[in-house]
Amino acid sequence: MSGAPTREVARRTFAAEFNDASYTFKESDDERAPVYLLLPTGERANRVFVVGTLTEKEDVGEDSEYWRGRVVDPNGDTFFVYAGQYQPDAAAMLRELEAPEYVAIAGKPRTYEMDDGTVNVSLRPESITVVDESTRDRWVVETAERTLERISTFEDETNRYAAMAKEQYDRPIDSYRENAIRALESLDTDGKSNDEELSDGGVSDEADGESETPLQ
Repeated sequence: MSGAPTREVARRTFAAEFNDASYTFKESDDERAPVYLLLPTGERANRVFVVGTLTEKEDVGEDSEYWRGRVVDPNGDTFFVYAGQYQPDAAAMLRELEAPEYVAIAGKPRTYEMDDGTVNVSLRPESITVVDESTRDRWVVETAERTLERISTFEDETNRYAAMAKEQYDRPIDSYRENAIRALESLDTDGKSNDEELSDGGVSDEADGESETPLQ
């Protein structure tokens, strides 16, 4: 068997929960151990997979190109995406894309502390792919399902990441349930029910790498 490390599962989350996450941790003292962002619904995320509308892009670099993109989810909340010389393919995509455009992004969360002590979260993309509306809609359904699954096990005493979330965050968990339901209600499904959307399956692994298991 190969000893090569496998990539972490790419978690699905809406922007509201992603932006509320501020606590990061490692599972070991190894300096090469992965850094996880703790989601408020009780899950660790070393990688995330998001699909939304690229609404703006801007080169905010001084000495070299450093692209910032705004990717908006169906609730109107924003993922901020940054790519520079260490993410050349993603930076090239941001340079070439013309907003608005549906995009799928797999990447790593990054936190940074502001002068006032607040913690902001952004996404460092590993890949950016142009997708269509139906792919965005399937991501919304899957992400809502994953969010509701996390909430359903939040009070499980064996859920260590939920216990960590309770210690680190003071936010009503029901707000994320409402966020997920609002995202589902926003979909234009052309007469299809959410159950029919669920049966369509998940977003292709070609877009997000090792993702959470697609819905069946």
